[in-house]
Formats: sequence, structure tokens, C-alpha cells
Amino acid sequence: MRRLSAIIFLLLFVFYLAANAQITAIKAGKVVDPESGTVLSNQIILVEKGRITSIAANITIPANAAVIDLSSSVVLPGLFDMHTHLCMDVIEARDHGNYYVTTLLDPDSFRSIEGVVNAHTMLESGFTTARDVGNEGNYACVSVRRAIQRGMVQGPTLYTAGRIIAPYGGQFHLQQDKQNLAEPEYFFADTRDEMVKAIRQNAHYGATVIKIVVDDQRYIYSVDDIKFMVDEAARAGLKLAAHCWTRAGAHNAAVAGVASIEHGFDMTDEDLAIAKKNGVVLVGTEYLALVDSPQSHTQWVDRLKRAYKIGITMAYGTDATAERPGMTRGTEAIAGIDPWVEAGVAPKDILQAMTINAARLLGVEKERGTLRAGMFADIIAVPENPLENINTLKKVSFVMKNGVVMKK
Repeated sequence: MRRLSAIIFLLLFVFYLAANAQITAIKAGKVVDPESGTVLSNQIILVEKGRITSIAANITIPANAAVIDLSSSVVLPGLFDMHTHLCMDVIEARDHGNYYVTTLLDPDSFRSIEGVVNAHTMLESGFTTARDVGNEGNYACVSVRRAIQRGMVQGPTLYTAGRIIAPYGGQFHLQQDKQNLAEPEYFFADTRDEMVKAIRQNAHYGATVIKIVVDDQRYIYSVDDIKFMVDEAARAGLKLAAHCWTRAGAHNAAVAGVASIEHGFDMTDEDLAIAKKNGVVLVGTEYLALVDSPQSHTQWVDRLKRAYKIGITMAYGTDATAERPGMTRGTEAIAGIDPWVEAGVAPKDILQAMTINAARLLGVEKERGTLRAGMFADIIAVPENPLENINTLKKVSFVMKNGVVMKK
């Protein structure tokens, strides 16, 4: 009898909590809509059960609401980094900038810890969503994603690629007496059967996006190879991201119609136009202009200028992997806006690349990337209007993810 009474009491208590679920009211001085490029003043944002329920001026705040005063700040959607490697920290003094050495020296257990730390700093810098595109060992970042989902650690909403699929050798130059040193970092797939197996294993072990390396070897994936993998990934409900460093690799990926071309360092105007026509999104990783040689810096910025002029859809991604003194992975990621500013990209277009364009690439534009009723409450605050001064994104003072305050 006592046990039955306890169960009834517990159920009544749960129903009470549900009926009196916490409502959060945010008083926002200004709210930026990246999609339209407009700003509204003195808005009230009501948040309940992780989502925005209402956003407008002159809303009556419920008596039981927790009130957050951001009336002196500018509020906008959380940011996206669409090309990150959270479970990799290249230590220059130890690894000489070579992430091949990093993958050999750091076990997956330690890399998961790196992923937890990097994920937390990304969130603190305003990145509420991130796409981890591999170089995570044996699914280390999938474990980080699951820990975030369970609330064990703090980090962005993660989309993870699992093991990168590549022609034999991946991005490393293997020696015949050390043939296994690139696995499980990469999944070598040269035949159609191997491609199917690689995609299906990734899906089975928790990948939410498929990443391939098109080039970086003397032999590269053909247009037909890539189309085959695009279709196979789609059967699992997954999109395909394609690492392309060379002109030939980018051309094949653009013609094949991948979801995104990563890097596109050496893309021609012709191939940028083909990619635009085929609905391919460019995730250009221009952050690398900050750490590469002066010659590479010039080429990164030039390619960004040309892509912007041609009008291909771009989503923001960084590819930060090395530890830099005095910086976290989060502050490195936000520093990646500097080449965009140098290339003359308008603040509105930079902000769209960091929000709504990225959300559409992931297929979550109905849930994230803007601040509207029904969307997840991924909200950040900065001191100035980023449509006028994009560098204000380097001064994030408030972060809410899924309705939970992560930084205040």
C-alpha cells in the first residue's frame, strides 16, 4: 500500500511540474533577424520547454516567469561552425604542425576529453551548433555528441561524420611496411562495395553526416564515384560533405552535386558556377588564411572574393585544429570571420553564413538558425549590432542553448 501511495504521489508531482513548467522571459534591447537583415527593438522572447513560444514587443510576461534582462544588448540566433574537428588538438611544439603525428600520439580516450573541452569553449564563444567532419579517431566525437545530448557535459548541438571515407591512403602518405597507420582515422574505400560498407558502418556507429576526401592522392574519386556515395548516403537519410583541395577534386564534387564542398582552396570560377547551379554549398574554411603562409592567405581571400561575387551559397566553417597561445577553440573559431571581412563580404552575408545558411545545409532550418516561435531557443547576446559591426561577435556575453542558459 505504501508503495502504491508513493507511486501516486510521484505521478502527481510530475504532473504538477509539467503544469508549472518554467517559463523564461528575455527582455531584448534589439533582436537581429539574419535572414532578412532587419533589427527590431524592445522585444520580449518567451521560452518554454527549450523552444521559443513567442517573440514580440509588449508581450505580457507571465507572473511565474524567470526574467533575463538583456535590454542593453543585441540578441541574435546562436552561431554555427560547419567544419570543425573537436577531437583533435595539434600541438605545434610536439607535432610540428602535422596532424598525422597528432593522431598517432593521442589515443581516442584522450581525444574524447579534448572534444569535451573544445565543445565547451565553442559554446562559450556563441556556437550553439557545430558539424564535426571527422579526424576523430574511432568515433570519439560521436561519444562527445552523446554526452552533450545526455546533459553530462556542455557543448553545441553536434552533427558528426564518424570515420572519413577516402581513397587508399586518405590524407596521409603511408609506407609499405606501415600500412595500418591511417586506420581507424580513415575508412579506405576504393570499390563500390567498400564505399557501401563504409557509409553503412558510419551510419550504424552514429554518424549524422558522411564525409569523403575526394583528392589528396594521385588518384581521386570520379564524378560517378561521388554520385554513387551521395545516393548511398541519402538512403540512410544522410548528406555528403566532400573535402576538395585540388581543382580536379572540386570539379568532380561540384558536378556530382554533393551537399557541401569543404575548403575548395583551388576552385575556378567555372567550378564555383557549376556548384552554384547544382545547389552545392561552399564551406570554405577561410580561417586557414590566418595560419597558412602569406601566399596561401592571398589565395584563400581571393577565392572567397570570387565565390562571393559569383553568388554561391556559403556556410561558415573554420577547420581550426592547432592549439594557439592564449586562445581556446571557441575564440579561434570566431576569429575566422577576419578573412571574410578582408574579402569585403557584407556583415549581413557573413551572419547568414553563420546561421540560416548553415541551418539549411544541415536541414534544420525549421528548428534552428533564426529566432521565431516554435524554434529551439538557441540565443546569444552581443554589445553591438553585428549588421553594422560584425566583430561584435567576438564579444558574446550571453549564451542560451535549447532554452538553457549556458553563459551569462
